[in-house]
Amino acid sequence: MSSVTFDAASRTYVLHTPSTCYVLGLDDGDVPVCLHWGPELTVEQAVTLPREQAPPASSFDGRGAGEELVTEAGARFDPPSLQIAFPDGVRGVDWRHLGHTIDGGGLTVRFRDALHPFEVDLHYRVHPDSDAVERWTTLRTEVPVTVLRCDSAAWSVPALPGYRLSHAVGGWSAENGLRRVELAVGETVLTSRRGLSSHHANPWLMLDGGDATEKHGEVWSGALAWSGSWRVTVTRTPSGRATWTGGAGHEGLTWRMEPGEEWTTPVFAGVYAPDGFGGASRRWHEHVARHVLPVPDEPRPVLYNAWEAVGFEVAEDNQKELAALAARVGAELFVMDDAWFGGRTSDRAGLGDWWPNPARFPRGLTPLIDEVHRLGMRFGLWVEPEMVNPDSDLYRAHPDWVLHMPGRPRTLLRNQLVLNLARQDVADWAHTWLHKLVSEHAIDFLKWDCNRAFTEAGWPGGPDQDRLWIKHVRSVYSIMDRLRADHPHLRIEACAGGGGRTDLGIMSRTDQVWTSDNTDAHDRIAIQRGFSQIYPARAMAAWVTDSPNPLTRRRTPLAFRFHVAMAGALGLGGNLLEWSSAELDEAAALVAVYKDIRPVVQFGSQHRLDYGVQHTLGDRVVVLAWRGPVAHGAPLVPLRLHALDPLGRYRDEDTGRVHHGAVLMSSGFTPDLPRGDYASALVRLRKENP
Repeated sequence: MSSVTFDAASRTYVLHTPSTCYVLGLDDGDVPVCLHWGPELTVEQAVTLPREQAPPASSFDGRGAGEELVTEAGARFDPPSLQIAFPDGVRGVDWRHLGHTIDGGGLTVRFRDALHPFEVDLHYRVHPDSDAVERWTTLRTEVPVTVLRCDSAAWSVPALPGYRLSHAVGGWSAENGLRRVELAVGETVLTSRRGLSSHHANPWLMLDGGDATEKHGEVWSGALAWSGSWRVTVTRTPSGRATWTGGAGHEGLTWRMEPGEEWTTPVFAGVYAPDGFGGASRRWHEHVARHVLPVPDEPRPVLYNAWEAVGFEVAEDNQKELAALAARVGAELFVMDDAWFGGRTSDRAGLGDWWPNPARFPRGLTPLIDEVHRLGMRFGLWVEPEMVNPDSDLYRAHPDWVLHMPGRPRTLLRNQLVLNLARQDVADWAHTWLHKLVSEHAIDFLKWDCNRAFTEAGWPGGPDQDRLWIKHVRSVYSIMDRLRADHPHLRIEACAGGGGRTDLGIMSRTDQVWTSDNTDAHDRIAIQRGFSQIYPARAMAAWVTDSPNPLTRRRTPLAFRFHVAMAGALGLGGNLLEWSSAELDEAAALVAVYKDIRPVVQFGSQHRLDYGVQHTLGDRVVVLAWRGPVAHGAPLVPLRLHALDPLGRYRDEDTGRVHHGAVLMSSGFTPDLPRGDYASALVRLRKENP
């Protein structure tokens, strides 16, 4: 059970999650400090935690380690979470505690600056079915102030002999590269300045003492619910402490708050796990499913997307042909991708003109949608509401609607510019055509894409221009929220040139994320492993496409491609028009198998294995195993499974062979992989009743 308790005598707040505890207290100067983040403590134990800071070793040292939101006031030299400039030139906040509010699992601790009419609320929330602690910050002012930085939260971990940092790195078509390195002494900045959470980094991190494994060791982690630019600064002091602070926006952005205004940050959640990286990941998966995704318990359909089949050569006839083949192999959702609208025949024109291309769809979209529904599938459509081509009717009518700066060139990336959704008129236009599109057609699914980073992020004549970095993202959220409220049946997939917008913020408005434009199954193993550190399988869109792969030219067996994609929300994206009858039959059989294991994969607990992944739900266990290129004579190490009943007996549903739970966990088993490179296997186990 989650709960929040306040001990008035010691001025200590204790937040309980189902298996962990977070404790903060006020020091003699009213500064909020983290006293404990880790295993469960009683309130009686928590109030005995030490909170006095050792005096500085010299006049060159300061304080700040352990503070819940580091400011610039006093002898604080760590990266500030909150940078405020008042009209008289005073910087920083000198905390004065005003009180608190406790509401179930919610806690708000209120503060005021000692000198100015400026208030800061620190928010906390815990849930009875999640070990995540959610935190965010609210500012209020009665005088004009300049905000140079306002993070959501700062986090502190216990003093350890060493520290290791885990985070994601990559690029377009190489997202979610897992990197684990010793945390350097000093400041390590993880950030995106692109207006998106980005392909190159992702707004999460984990810290451990350098000794954690998938199954063992303490891990502290954080994930920011924000889909725009962001920054997290991780600090390791020479004295042996580690903290991080993070929030929306990158360095250099400033904005003004006017009297009477309120500013609220995104949520920055944290999870402590005593059982390794796998334990941390499963806690995140449970939290995302229960408190982030809008429709968590609905099975994600097997979709077919026509992009890799025809590219920009979209037409009613070839879409109907592909729809028939998609239905044959068992797809439940048919998605028509780019180039169905305006004058769109390449990436050079048409973005912004959201009506069916009259040459390609002379009767509109209805005949195709009706045919897709007749075939027993739902219908989905690709859109890119935030972008415009200069060669479009929209841009010719409203060249001022894009991000731009007077006298600066308007940089084209992928032949397009970014619409300024921070402008209310532009946001209203985007919502209006999306609402009209869904209302006038039987559209069940939107793939919302965003195919370039922000440049020349100006708003000539607009108030406080740096705010557009925040307001644009909030506008995207608002449009999605309004669409879902108006069309409860509508489902949305987030995409930004692949996985460029993968975070808890966008996941709270969408049903799944397009993981990467790279559909090469061998590359996807690493991409999906990095994705799984924080995000659950049900939100991970994964396609089976052609061989050789369109991007990498790598040749892989159809079963290998399926087995990799089966680890998430399965989709197909190959050119089915060129698949042989035997390949279509094999695909149909594999789709049928996926539908059988789908509840286990999408709703079960996930355990990463040495060369595969295990999903468990109730009495069923699904193991997907993969091997890439292998050296001659390389041994195949048995896979040791996790979290089984050691006294249980598990029957292989396909071979009938019976395994003992204790043996599967201690000695493991060797999956029956075909010989050669790019081999894979799917094993379905069911626990037998005693």
